[in-house]
Order: sequence, then structure tokens, then C-alpha cells
Amino acid sequence: MLSSYFALDLLAGGLAVWLVWRAISSKSAQRHYPPGPKGLPLIGNVLDVPKSQEWETYSRWNDLWGDVVSMNLLGQRVVILGSVQAAFDLLDKQSLNYSDRPYLPVACGIVGHVRTVPMVSYGEKMRKLRRMITKAVGTRALVDEFMPLMAANTQNFIHGLLENPQDFKNHIKLMTAANILLMSHGHQVKDANDRFIQLTDLAIEDFSAATTPGNFLADVFPILTKIPAWFPGAGWKTKALRYRYNLDTAATEPFEFVKNEMAKGTALPGYVSRNLEENDGSPDHEDSVKWSALTFYTGMYIHPGSDTTASSLYSFFLAMTRYPEVQRRAQQELDAVVGGDRIPTFQDRDRLPYVNALCSEITRWMPVGPLGLPHASREDDVYKGYFIPKGTIIYVNNWKLLHDPETYHDPLEFKPERFLVTDGKEPEYNPNKIAFGYGRRVCPGMQVAEATIFICVATTLALFDIAPTMKNGKPVIPPFRQTSGIITQPEPFTCEIKPRSEKAAALIQHTVEHR
Repeated sequence: MLSSYFALDLLAGGLAVWLVWRAISSKSAQRHYPPGPKGLPLIGNVLDVPKSQEWETYSRWNDLWGDVVSMNLLGQRVVILGSVQAAFDLLDKQSLNYSDRPYLPVACGIVGHVRTVPMVSYGEKMRKLRRMITKAVGTRALVDEFMPLMAANTQNFIHGLLENPQDFKNHIKLMTAANILLMSHGHQVKDANDRFIQLTDLAIEDFSAATTPGNFLADVFPILTKIPAWFPGAGWKTKALRYRYNLDTAATEPFEFVKNEMAKGTALPGYVSRNLEENDGSPDHEDSVKWSALTFYTGMYIHPGSDTTASSLYSFFLAMTRYPEVQRRAQQELDAVVGGDRIPTFQDRDRLPYVNALCSEITRWMPVGPLGLPHASREDDVYKGYFIPKGTIIYVNNWKLLHDPETYHDPLEFKPERFLVTDGKEPEYNPNKIAFGYGRRVCPGMQVAEATIFICVATTLALFDIAPTMKNGKPVIPPFRQTSGIITQPEPFTCEIKPRSEKAAALIQHTVEHR
């Protein structure tokens, strides 16, 4: 017991010395940092960090202090960018300096996310992992190869909506997971209890918890990572080690499944099997395939994975519940182009401008990653007269950019027509240039996300009507509100989903029975 008390005193003393050193070194190197909340001595702006709906607080800061604001978290400089211009000036035009990721002692070190595409440090390893994904799904032509399986899973989805419409959220999740797992590992998902889906859920949940600012004190005081898990008060480390086990399992089990199927000669074509067959001879090739595939199917890269695409589609159902006139206009276009005797296909995509605009508006209206993933500066820089030191953590307030009234008219309203050329008026700014990341960290799989969202939206609207739930004879309009975290989605809501006609219901049944 005495040894424990001694260790705690030693640790407390070490932390105090470290805090004073950070404060002194920060003061001695004082520069003209970007403006922001004043903060307190030693701890800086630790108490100013919002606990939820972070983008709302940061939007107010941007409105108050400008498009580049900053805060000091115990000596760590954090910058929030609040305009398209600032985001592209730094993360695109100076991408060499701003394409790193901050090293989070818990998420990157203990849990091991430094091995994954989202959090790997800038360098050759990052470039190799991204090249592998881009080579598989980086263009629309490459994604075309997977369209038949997307169409088949979409048919399962609409059949689920017909049989059990109130479970629409789970139907979305099953469809998107089935798409990604077949693309990545050649694995055919049969139901929601699929082992790999369960691993996906754990990996995504743990990733969000491990990377959320403020969840682990060890991210602020890295010395705490040296404490053993058995040490009194170190239950957080046991949790982090469990996250690591879940992450390793999520990467390894599906990968070994593919290797076993290849050995038996029964492997279906997929990202893993193709990359294993095309071994480049490097000693880390299998490791690179395994970890890039994990990112491919968990969606921890914000897009295009199963959970994140599912969030976008969940937003689609919310929008249709709130905006019936948008739904009617999309259905009119589908009726004119597709007719009522078949379901939409990817070949219809270029002839459905309003439906495509609706898909873009889903991305803008309720972004899956309101703050994206953080970047980190590799060298000192000066922007607009403000000093941005090496190691600064950079967030882009995507939510603000996508709801800026200077860029988007009536930004809180769901208006697909904003992306159409009408009466000589140019479309508003393409939200995909914001939502899918910046510079050398732009999402390499956005084509998959766009294709999945299009086929689901087009097929659903061609066959179903979506309306508010009725209570006491009145429609219950769900609020425009999303959850907090790295990956977000609409807060839970209900809606009524019914076939547009008996002919539509019969078409769904016929499609499933005769495919």
C-alpha cells in the first residue's frame, strides 16, 4: 500500500513539473497565435472544450474571432478552421505540411490505430495504404465492377422495408455492411448476427471512444501511458487494452478467413484476395493488405465504410420525413425516367439529375463527420499573420462550412435544387469537396459511398412513400438534430414507410424471387 502511495506522489509531482515546464516553454516561445477564448493559467482552454455538439460551439467561435481560431490545451495548440478558403489554403495548397495526423497516446499507441489508414503518420506507409485502396475503388469505373452486388443487396434492403418497415435503420445497416464486406473480403453476409458485422461494430465504437477529445487524460499527460493496468485508478488502461484486442481481432479474423478460402480455392473476388495474389514482394505486404482492408470495411476513414454510409442513408429517411415536396419531385423524375415496371439501376444515374442532387444534399445537410479527423502541422507556419507551430492539431469545422449562408442559401433547409443549373443560375458549391476530406488525406473511397447512396435513394423513392408517424391524428415531425462524436447520425426518430402502390409491392416481390 505504501508503495502505491509513493508511486502516486511521484506521479503527481512529475505531472506538476511537466505542467510548469509546458507553461514556461509556451510563454517563452509566445507568438501571435490565432485568436480564441482566453483560457486560464497552466491549463489554458481545457474548460472551454465543449462536451457535445462541438461544431456548434466552434461555429460561434468562428463567428466571433474569424475563420482561423485557436485554443491552448495544456500547451498543445489546437486550430479550428471555419471557412472553405482557410481549409484549402492550408490543407490543400500546403498539403505537404498539413497531411500528418496528431499522435494520440491512447488511440495510436496503446490501442494501435497508428496502423490504420485514418491515423497512420504521413509518409511512405500512408501513401502505400492509400494507393492500395485507390487502385481498387478510386474511380467510378473501378466501382462499376461492384455494382451488380450493390444492386443485389439493395434488393434485399427493399424487401426488408416491405416486410418490416419500422426496422428500417437495421435494414440500412445490414445492406451497407453486406456491400462493403463482399467488396473487401469476398464475404457474403446472411443476417445481422454476422460475426464480421459484430467485429465492425466494436471497432467503430471503440475508435470513436478512443479518439474523442477528453476521454483519456493520458492524451494530455502521455506519461500516464507508462502506468500498468493493475495500478490503482488505471481502469482506463484496461479499457484501452480491450480496444486493442477488439481492433486486432477485427483486422485479423476476416483477413485469415480470406486466406483460408484462397487455400481451398473457394475465395470470392475481393479487395483482400486480389491484393494477396498481386504480392509486391515487400516484407510488410500482407500486413498492409490486412490493415488497409480493415479501414475499407469498418469505415473509420469517415467514408466509405458501412457505418458511415449507413448514417448518410439514415439522414435520407429523416429528410424525406421532413420534406415531402422534395420526395414528390424526386419520384416524379424517377417515374418519367424509369417508369413503374422495373426498379432503378446504375445505368439510370446520369439521367436523374434531381435524384443526384438530392444525394449531394444528404451529404451537406447532415454531415457524417462534422469535424472530420484532425490534421497536424509538420513544421512551423504563418497564415494570415498568425503563427501555427509545428505539431499544431488542425480541425476543419465541416458543419459550419456546409451550413455557411455565404455559400449555401437557406443552409438549414433541405434543398436539392441548389445543386442544379436553373435559369442561368450556377449550382452551389459541391459539398463532396468538403465532406470527403482535404489534401493528401482526401477519402480514397468516396466513389463507393456515392454509388451506395445513389442506388439506395433511387430504389427506395421509386417504390416507397416515406411520411411522418401520426399521433392523435397529427403528423409527428422529427427534429433536425444529430448525435455527438467523431461519426454522427440523426438522433433516433420514427417514420411511416409504405409501398407507393400494389404494383410497387408486387414488383419488389417479383424482383427478389427472380433474381
